[in-house]
Amino acid sequence: MSSLLELKNVTKTYYLRSETIHVLNGIDLQVERGSFVVVLGPSGSGKSTLLNIMGSLDGPTSGEVFLDSSELSSYSDRALSEIRNRKIGFVFQFHHLLSEFTCIENIALPGLVNGGSPRVVYEKAASLLERLGMADKQHRLPEQLSGGEKQRVAIARSLINDPLIILADEPTGNLDEENTNKLLDIFVNLKAEGGTVVLVTHAVDIAKKGTDVYNLKEGRLYAM
Repeated sequence: MSSLLELKNVTKTYYLRSETIHVLNGIDLQVERGSFVVVLGPSGSGKSTLLNIMGSLDGPTSGEVFLDSSELSSYSDRALSEIRNRKIGFVFQFHHLLSEFTCIENIALPGLVNGGSPRVVYEKAASLLERLGMADKQHRLPEQLSGGEKQRVAIARSLINDPLIILADEPTGNLDEENTNKLLDIFVNLKAEGGTVVLVTHAVDIAKKGTDVYNLKEGRLYAM
C-alpha cells in the first residue's frame, strides 16, 4: 500500500479576542490506500477540525497536508473546490441533503457539477441506491426517509464521483444501534473493495471496525 493522505506537523490555532486556543498541536498521520482509519476523541477534542483540514475545508495554521502526493496549500480556492468534488467524499453527522430534491437528485448533483453526462450520472446514482438497499426510494424526498436512510443517501452522494477517499464526521451520531451497524458495514465493505475511509467518532465500539485506530487527546494523535 502507498500513502494516499499525509499530514506533517499540522497545527491549528484559533485567536478569539485575548484568548489563544491550540486545537491541534503537531499532527503527523499517514493514511494508506485501502485502509479504514478511525480517530477517537470526545466532543471538543478537535476531531472535526482535523477532518476539515484533511478534506481542505479548512487550512492548518502550520504544517503540510498532502493528498495523492500533492500539497494542498499550493492550490487556489477554486482548484481546492474541484479537488474536493472529484477526489474526496464527505459524510457528516447531519446528512445535509437538499430538502427540495429527491434521493436520486441529491446523489446525482455532485456528478453533474463535475461535468458528467446526466444519463450516465443518473444511472450511476440509481445503481448506488440499489447497492445500498434503497432502489425503491430513489424518488422520495428526504423528509420521507428515516435517519438511517438519509445517511445511506449521503454515503451514495459521497461515492458518485468515485472519490479517492471518504471522510466521515460522526456519521452514526444520530442513529440507533441497528442503523449504526448497517452504516458501518457499508464503510467496511468499501474498504474491502479497495476504498479508503477516515472516520472520526467519540464511540469506542466503532473503533473495532478500523484497520488503524488513533486517539486524539490534547491536540495530539496517539496510535491505539
